[in-house]
Amino acid sequence: MFKNKTFFGTLLLFGIVFTSLFLGACKHENLEIINGDSICFERDILPIFVSNCAMSGCHDATTQADEYDLSNYNAIMKKGISPGNPDDSEIWEVIVEGEMPPNGSLTREQKSYLKSWIAAGAKNGTNCVVQCDSNVYTYSGAISKIMSNCTGCHSGANASAQVDLSNHAGVQTVALNGRLMGSLLSKVGYASMPPYGSPRLTPCQITQLNKWIGNGCKND
Repeated sequence: MFKNKTFFGTLLLFGIVFTSLFLGACKHENLEIINGDSICFERDILPIFVSNCAMSGCHDATTQADEYDLSNYNAIMKKGISPGNPDDSEIWEVIVEGEMPPNGSLTREQKSYLKSWIAAGAKNGTNCVVQCDSNVYTYSGAISKIMSNCTGCHSGANASAQVDLSNHAGVQTVALNGRLMGSLLSKVGYASMPPYGSPRLTPCQITQLNKWIGNGCKND
């Protein structure tokens, strides 16, 4: 009855190891690798950190939760990033493990940009050219992408200022009542957005938003 005990013990051990490796591998998504030369820190990377991590009370310059300030390039590079090696970068690892950001996981596109940026040397690109066509102003083709840099703070049940910019209905509401453009243009009586030193929208992006609003804020 026990002559196959060793065999079954080995089989059980193999199953445990295989399961552990399989589950561990599931945490690492098969992300698209983006050409590092096409990634600009100020345009593509900083908004991800600012919107999802550098909120007040978290990893902003004042709070520095867990001694991490993720509000600017020098602070981000101070610790947690190993240029050229994402897997040795603590910030990347906590993102992969789902421990950060606290307001929800990043999109696959955002993760691809972050991983590719680190792998390419985590360079500090500034004054980047923003690819924008003011003749494209549909919600799916332009507006939702612009808003994606705001959803770290403005999404879900606990959205900052009760403004949810993660879906068409939420964006449409603040677009129609004037809060969206009032904040983006820093008009009197509105909180200036985006905060924390994130790059302002370009004139082309403002034009796209104005055209979309003028066209009825359609879910197109």
